[in-house]
Amino acid sequence: MSSFQPFLMERMMSAYEQDVDINLTESGVHPVTVGELLQHRPQGIDELLATELNYPYTNGIPRLRENIAGLYDGATAENVLVTVGAIEANYITILSLLDPGDEIVTMLPNYMQIWGAAQNHGFKLKSFHLREESDWSPDFDELEECLSEQTKLIAVCNPNNPTGRILTGNEMDQIVRLASRYGSWILADEVYSGAERLTDEQTPSFYGRYDKVVAVGSLSKAYGLPGLRIGWVVAPTENVQDIWMRHEYMTISGTMLGNQLAALALEPEIRSGLLDRTRNYIRNGYPILQQWMESHPGTFTVTPPEASAVAFVRYHLDINSTEFMERLRVEKGTLIVPGDHFGMDHFMRISFGLPKEYLQEGLDRIHQLISELQ
Repeated sequence: MSSFQPFLMERMMSAYEQDVDINLTESGVHPVTVGELLQHRPQGIDELLATELNYPYTNGIPRLRENIAGLYDGATAENVLVTVGAIEANYITILSLLDPGDEIVTMLPNYMQIWGAAQNHGFKLKSFHLREESDWSPDFDELEECLSEQTKLIAVCNPNNPTGRILTGNEMDQIVRLASRYGSWILADEVYSGAERLTDEQTPSFYGRYDKVVAVGSLSKAYGLPGLRIGWVVAPTENVQDIWMRHEYMTISGTMLGNQLAALALEPEIRSGLLDRTRNYIRNGYPILQQWMESHPGTFTVTPPEASAVAFVRYHLDINSTEFMERLRVEKGTLIVPGDHFGMDHFMRISFGLPKEYLQEGLDRIHQLISELQ
């Protein structure tokens, strides 16, 4: 086990997020209560109370898979597998599509799950970068240099975690062109689709642009329902069957109540309300963060996120990002994600899709530490 690559960010959050006063590591918005979810469907309470706590369909109950398929052009319920969060979806997809020694190319910075899993499973790992100096746009020259006939899969995150960058249509098409040149799969983590800050137009999926796409979604980020632990894969039907077999080894299924509540959440009128709620948190929270950063002239640099409930902020202080996180946690009872967890020191990822008073208190505590450092 000495060669095992731990998931640094999730290890840190597992250890500390429940015990700090202020948690600014959460990557989604403030979570929805059961009461909020059911307020527009009172009869849903009786339906839940009558639900037998049995296994659901192991690939997801039909109503849920149909509602998910409706979000993707050309998809049917047979293209959908319901998983325990997007994290399982990502994991079992790469295990299905790749064998040890196969080559995978990942976008960086990124949610580092696939990057770490590639190392733990003996995949040949290459990376291309989003460039800060060009507002986190993809370095296509670097991507082209990475790709070859040996590239089995390109893993992207759109909208991106941690930068909040949304790929343009032309950029998506360029990734598809390069993948199709070599017959590579695209694994598209799209969990922030619907969490747009600047527009009500939802970020389009890679699904349907190319015949070798696996799109991954979740209720955790854009919907404010992380506790349901519901994610999904949308892929060609034969690949869904292969991924489903790995799902049976990994988790068998999500929970019955999780499936029922997720199906309710994705009914069109309720889904629309959840996305409006998420965008309100994001659009109200970012100006608070922006004003706070501007109150520290010369300390921060940020490209404003186009989507998501987090900002990837460069700080201009003479302290390592993990050390900064530790001092903030121990001395101020506040938790942020250090840039080290994305391989980029002197950055921090800060949540802002939170209640105003809670967010402001967290930022005040960061201010206290910065004042002491300066």
